[in-house]
Amino acid sequence: MPASRQSTRTRRYSVNSLEGQRGTLRTTKETLHGDISIRDRLHHFTLAWFTCTMSTGGIALLLSQTPHRFRGLQVIGDIVFILDIVLFLSFCCALIARFTMFPKTMKSCLTHPTESLFIPTFWISVVNIISNMQQYGVPHTGYWLVVTLRVLFWIYAALTFCIAIGQYYFLFTGKPLTVQNMTPQWILPVFPIMLCGTLSSLISPSQPPYLALPILVAGITFQGLGMLIAAFMYGPYLSRLMTSGLPNPNTRPGMFIAVGPPSFTGLALLGISDDLGRIYPNYTTISGVSDPSIIPDVFRILALSVAIFLWATAFWFFSISLVSTLAGALGKQVVFPNVGFTIATINIGNALMSEGILWVGSAMTILLVVIYLFVGASHVRAVYKGHILWPGKDEDHDQ
Repeated sequence: MPASRQSTRTRRYSVNSLEGQRGTLRTTKETLHGDISIRDRLHHFTLAWFTCTMSTGGIALLLSQTPHRFRGLQVIGDIVFILDIVLFLSFCCALIARFTMFPKTMKSCLTHPTESLFIPTFWISVVNIISNMQQYGVPHTGYWLVVTLRVLFWIYAALTFCIAIGQYYFLFTGKPLTVQNMTPQWILPVFPIMLCGTLSSLISPSQPPYLALPILVAGITFQGLGMLIAAFMYGPYLSRLMTSGLPNPNTRPGMFIAVGPPSFTGLALLGISDDLGRIYPNYTTISGVSDPSIIPDVFRILALSVAIFLWATAFWFFSISLVSTLAGALGKQVVFPNVGFTIATINIGNALMSEGILWVGSAMTILLVVIYLFVGASHVRAVYKGHILWPGKDEDHDQ
């Protein structure tokens, strides 16, 4: 074996003494500019990869709800959902392999200021799978899946609430962050628990009314938590944009994350209002309400008004993010937050019985699918070219 190749295989990392007494691991020049093994590439498989399954699951969910359907669309949705499950399991295996071969990376990824912010993408991928189980699985299976979804909802709600507390506690007590470095990624820790609202609106129609009501109440509760935390974050975020300007062009696609909270809040409220008619007044009422039959109608009107109110906010963030991204990083997009924006548009169109709004939703669906395919192809190319899964190129680059 040539000496240069042997050096590349046996000396993957060297310690740079100038980095301090602890010595940060650095990749040798030979490794940076030559071939590295699969083992070395897995060393840099970060949590950010779950943004791929987050978006894939979102596309499957969007295809199940797009208004103008054609023959075979359901099959395409089934295929995308299966692809999402396969990718999710593959990424979990890759991450387990990374932690097994490099045990220290488990702790570092949970405390790293950049990679740790992508922990919520794992849970968002999970909620997408649960949501698609309802959309694609329940119509073709027995009551056992309905029970399973109910159990998964409460487990998911408990775990993501703990994540929202734990991760923000780490951010509050870790290295101080400045407004100048503020990004919408700071919203991500509360994103998974916020999505309980959307999940509750999806699974409640298949649940018995007396069991659906607690799920819907929990959905409203956690949706409110997520939306308010996001609203609190918007202040420093806009202050950062006004005082420090736009983010680095390579990170501007992350601005689309700000589209998510108002979009999913409107979506959740409209979805919850759809199911209240079979619960009130048939199975229960609210203290102090003399005519329980008006409860679904009042909530529906309020939900639609709030959804339209929030849609404009989401559209403004979408427009700012789109212009900024096109100006600095053409071709890079974040798909998942715009899935919520699109479905919210479709649901508003259904509520207003507006064919024009529904066609806008269909056009947005087509555009998102095209962007998803383009970004997916670019992602594969980046792996092949060594732009990601490569020393010094991923979210763990300064570990």
